[in-house]
Amino acid sequence: MIILLRVLFIVLSVFFSSFYFIDKSIYALLAAAGIAGVVSLLVIIVVEYVLHTVSARMLAAAILGLIVGFTLGYLINLAYGALHITVLDEYSHIISPLIYHLSGFFMMMYFVINYDEITILDKIVHSPLENSDENVAYKILDTSVIIDGRIADICDTGFIEGILVIPNFVLNELQMIADSADSIRRNRGRRGLDILNKMQKDQSIMVKISDMDFADINEVDAKLVKLAKIMNAKVITNDFNLNKVAEFHGVPVLNINQLSNSLKPVVLPGEEMRVALIKEGKDLNQAIGYLDDGTMVVVENGRKRLNDEVEVTVTSVLQTTAGRMIFTRLKED
Repeated sequence: MIILLRVLFIVLSVFFSSFYFIDKSIYALLAAAGIAGVVSLLVIIVVEYVLHTVSARMLAAAILGLIVGFTLGYLINLAYGALHITVLDEYSHIISPLIYHLSGFFMMMYFVINYDEITILDKIVHSPLENSDENVAYKILDTSVIIDGRIADICDTGFIEGILVIPNFVLNELQMIADSADSIRRNRGRRGLDILNKMQKDQSIMVKISDMDFADINEVDAKLVKLAKIMNAKVITNDFNLNKVAEFHGVPVLNINQLSNSLKPVVLPGEEMRVALIKEGKDLNQAIGYLDDGTMVVVENGRKRLNDEVEVTVTSVLQTTAGRMIFTRLKED
């Protein structure tokens, strides 16, 4: 679409500029068209540099901005012609096209930069994130939860409803991670891309790629929060910091880690279990083991039974933001 935007601006600029050379020679007409084309191309390159993606709504904003800008330029030219400034008469063939260029460019930039807030565009073209069904639930995935991979398994169970939205800026971040020189980061990025491919091929999962971006925001987390506000969507993540930032801005968050912790079996003091002691604990005589779901089990006086599978009795359970810890003692004690 950026090519269409470039061609549109050049054609309209050449068209309006050429009006002032109708009574001149064909060479003057060609010169005007050439100058207008070059200037327009330079202007549109600046627009391309500032705006990395162009959605249908953004294109509509650009067209509307051009129309308003050229209309404003026409009115300014009428006022300029009515002034009859003798000193500038010989430069009118330059000044008038320049007025069209400047007014068209600045109005186009204004409409493009503020295309989210211009409500009249809602009647021209819907945002790519809008749907005729107001009850559709959008859920935006962040980079961390895609790399984590558990989201695909959760979707397979059918517990998550609605449409999963993958923003282009998240895909770009995933690609950067996958192209990293660090082997660990590279493997994580490739794993995330594999997870997305798997989810797209699953007919039971509705996945939507969003091309909406925010050129004035650099941080991916901040873009996710703003996108969630526009879409009235929830953010799915396992990033603790993003969770807090989103909650601060009033954006609902579905945290995979919290879900995982809530699904772990409830353990009460006095219950008995078997656990393999695999390493020493932090305190004297403590040993550490793990349940099948990864829950840490701290066994008092268990260091003497290190590398053995033992019967333990639960004494207390501690729930933290990092997970759950179960404190136990040897049953034989």
